[in-house]
Amino acid sequence: MNRILDVATSVLSTVLRAGSGVSVGTLGRRPEKPLELYEFESCPFCRKAREALTILDLDAMIYPCPKKGGTYRDWVIERGGKAQFPYLVDPNTGKEMYESDDIVQYLFREYGNGSVPALLNMGPLTTGSASLAAGVRFGAGTYAAKAKVPEKPLELYSFEASPFCRIVREALTSYELPYLLHNVGKGSAKREAFVARSGKMMVPYLVDPNTGVEMFESGDILEYLERTYAE
Repeated sequence: MNRILDVATSVLSTVLRAGSGVSVGTLGRRPEKPLELYEFESCPFCRKAREALTILDLDAMIYPCPKKGGTYRDWVIERGGKAQFPYLVDPNTGKEMYESDDIVQYLFREYGNGSVPALLNMGPLTTGSASLAAGVRFGAGTYAAKAKVPEKPLELYSFEASPFCRIVREALTSYELPYLLHNVGKGSAKREAFVARSGKMMVPYLVDPNTGVEMFESGDILEYLERTYAE
C-alpha cells in the first residue's frame, strides 16, 4: 500500500473509534504475569480486547491468528474447540475465554474498577464502529503470509489507538510473529522506564531479541520485518 494512503487510513481507523485506546483509565490490581491474547489485527472484536488492554495498562503476549494461518489458530481450535477470536488466557487466574464483550468485562473487573468505559460498552454501536475502523484498512492484518519462525518472541512498545503502531501490528499479524506487547498509552506508569530504555517517548518501538535490533519508525520496522522474516 502507498505509504501516504497507509498512514491516512490508519489515522481514519483511530478517528472512527473516537480515539479509544489512547489513554490509561482507572486501574485496579496488577497481574504478576502478562496475559495471553490470541487474535488478529483486522478483527473488530479483537480490537475491543486490545483497546481494553491499553486502557488498563496491561502487557500481553500476543499470538497472531490470521486467516489461512496455522500456528496459533490451530492451537485455539484444539484448546477452546472453535476458530473464534479473540481468545484470552489469563495465567494469573487460570481463566480462558472467548467473546470480546465477556473478555472486556472480565479485564475491567479483574484489573480496573469494574466499570467498562462507554466506548467499549455500547453493544452494536461499539462493534459497528470497530468494524468500520477495520474496513478502512483494506484487510491489512487479516491473512497470513509465509514467514520464518523466530526462536524468541519479539517485543513491541505500542498503544492501541496509535496509527503508526497499528501498521506494525498488522505486519506482525500477517507474519504470525508472536510478540510481547508493552502498552504505553498516555498516562501509563511504564512510560518513564520506556524512555529510560529507548531515549524518547515515541512508538512504535520494536525489540527483536533474536537479532539484538531495537528500533523506532513504523516504515523502518516494516522493512526490517520483511527483510528478516518474510519468505
